[in-house]
Amino acid sequence: MSEPPAARALPPELLASSEWQEACRRRDFACVFRLVKVKAGLYPSRIAALCGMTPSRVGEIMAGRRSLAHIDVIERVADGLRIPGAMLGLAHRPWEIPVLTHTRQLAPAKESKRTVPPAEGLDDLLALADGQVTHSTLIALRSSVEDYWRRDDQHGGAPLRPAVVGHLRYVSQLMRTTDTQLRHDLEALAAELARLAGWGYFDARQYSTARTYFTQALKLSHGRGDRLFMANVLSCMSLQATYDGNPTDALTLACKAQDTARASGDQPLVMSMLHMREAFAHATLRDAPSCHQAIGRSRETYERAQDQLSEAPSWVRYFDETKLIVDTGIALARLGDAQRAEPLIAEGLRREKVAQQRGRAFHAFWLATAQLQQGKLDHACHSARLALDLAATVDSPRVAGHVHEFHQRLEPYSREAPVIAFEQRMRETLGRPSRPHP
Repeated sequence: MSEPPAARALPPELLASSEWQEACRRRDFACVFRLVKVKAGLYPSRIAALCGMTPSRVGEIMAGRRSLAHIDVIERVADGLRIPGAMLGLAHRPWEIPVLTHTRQLAPAKESKRTVPPAEGLDDLLALADGQVTHSTLIALRSSVEDYWRRDDQHGGAPLRPAVVGHLRYVSQLMRTTDTQLRHDLEALAAELARLAGWGYFDARQYSTARTYFTQALKLSHGRGDRLFMANVLSCMSLQATYDGNPTDALTLACKAQDTARASGDQPLVMSMLHMREAFAHATLRDAPSCHQAIGRSRETYERAQDQLSEAPSWVRYFDETKLIVDTGIALARLGDAQRAEPLIAEGLRREKVAQQRGRAFHAFWLATAQLQQGKLDHACHSARLALDLAATVDSPRVAGHVHEFHQRLEPYSREAPVIAFEQRMRETLGRPSRPHP
């Protein structure tokens, strides 16, 4: 297959327009292609050539008869039309990073017969500049990872992806140039950064890319023999499979995570969290007995964990009593037991810290869902407004997706006053509400 013809840069005024930025944010490629045609003078045949598509497919997308969902195709469109990656929720594209064209000057030929090959990219240059890795390097990198997780919790993981992926590449380069005992610590950092990158793409609902990074984290932790961290990564993959509509896979991954964690000795807090992941999968499969059993095991191991909290890995300490309560409620809501779910989720929401914006938004959505399941329309719309207000403060497509899903469930009540008020609030906060397709 021949290379597509080179793209010219899109007009700056187009990239700066609010209509363009909103279309990219929503990945509304029908609107994107129409704007490219009108504002940049690129007709469907040219767009097709640049993006590696057929003209008929481009025409169907522009007419709204087809959509783009696969990450590989979206990246091809970004590269073909020269759309900055951040506009589409992607990492920086290779063509956005300046190429160093004079690196051979680092070793002038007149002074020595030895030459230094040009650096392959920014990561290589940074590694050359840094030299040997020190304990200070590791401390700084660990501090960055901790800060990323705090920002993920408060503001969502989607906007962190370019920075996290950049850090992952940098640490991977350091691993290749370090022959000391610090390499083991760098491998642990790389595994954590790969998991964080996977989580960011998961939060952005780009599941195939998330799975790629989770797999990388799994391989890195396997290579180090860190079975507990492997269980951690498997638990993330289980949760993603639940969201991605694959509850059988989610159950398999949760059970495998439990087996992997058991091989590391007694870790009751880790097992409590993993039993809850299992409960989510059983609930999605509508297996009530198994779901209740998994919830019971999660509660029992959590109580046993209270005497061993100092021995639990740092990455699982978020799973406290509040999280146990609210996750129990969510599992019951997934199962359809809304009457028991509602007070648990409400209590968890009451206890949660204000700074945990994304978590509170999720839990407000699940509270609204449990209330709607019981026919409490006023209460449900009130809780959904809280989820909506919180969603406006975080950059998390998962949260926004939940809000839109809830709105679609309100379709049978579209003429009721609480729903009309909620839709008005939704228009003010997120833009025009989307109606379910007939």
